[in-house]
Amino acid sequence: MYYHQIIETTKFIQNQLPDFLPEYGVILGTGLGALVNEIEIHHEIPYEEIPHFPVSTVETHKGKLILGTIAGKNVVCMQGRFHFYEGYSMKQVTFPVRVMKKLGIEKLIVSNASGGLNPDFQVSDLMIIEDHISLFMPENPLTGRNIDQMGDRFPDMSEVYDPEMIRKADKIASSKGIKIRKGVYVMVSGPQLETKAEYRLLRNLGADAVGMSTIPEIIIARQMEMACFGVSVITDLCIPETLEKAELSQIIANAAKAEPALTLIIKELISS
Repeated sequence: MYYHQIIETTKFIQNQLPDFLPEYGVILGTGLGALVNEIEIHHEIPYEEIPHFPVSTVETHKGKLILGTIAGKNVVCMQGRFHFYEGYSMKQVTFPVRVMKKLGIEKLIVSNASGGLNPDFQVSDLMIIEDHISLFMPENPLTGRNIDQMGDRFPDMSEVYDPEMIRKADKIASSKGIKIRKGVYVMVSGPQLETKAEYRLLRNLGADAVGMSTIPEIIIARQMEMACFGVSVITDLCIPETLEKAELSQIIANAAKAEPALTLIIKELISS
């Protein structure tokens, strides 16, 4: 049934723009939708109109699937993602990535807003994700019967984030004078923010940034052998010794400060 839903949704999207063959998939995180302004939009579809698609319930996620072109490359862009804390299963959260693969996408670019665990980080920093920790996910999107047509039962995760895309992004940032951090991202379920003790634990385990998304989509993308690139915008500092109350309005404002640099890197990465 699940696989048939993937096929049905794929056909629905293909029927909207029959000759459109996408190369890149892009998922934009909290407060990070400005990349859409760089897309030559051929067609956009509200999530509620797409068969079997969840609907984003987070106010900062607009909930549209954008089909268009960036720097001559065809892209499918999710303007808003889905989260486990919204009440969706991990299979629902990652459903769009399955559809992207069926549409023909081979490279996935994902952004998110996250809390900085590394004491060297500052708000509005960009962190290229080099690795991740998925052990705290409440549910794994690969659990249950495997869809053999879409990947191995036990996909390898030794090199999750594509080294070549990381190298290119690093070079782009350097040439544009953009400061880049690199590090390990850890996902928790949310929606509550973590306690001081929990931040301390996550930092001691080797995480540089923490958030409530991204890893489920990346796991599914890697199972389907898509090349993946991820970047976190550090929207608040999660240092136990100096922790301050996080306000959503300030998180959005800090994301907005980083948006121009993030948009530039993603645009140049796609065009390279």
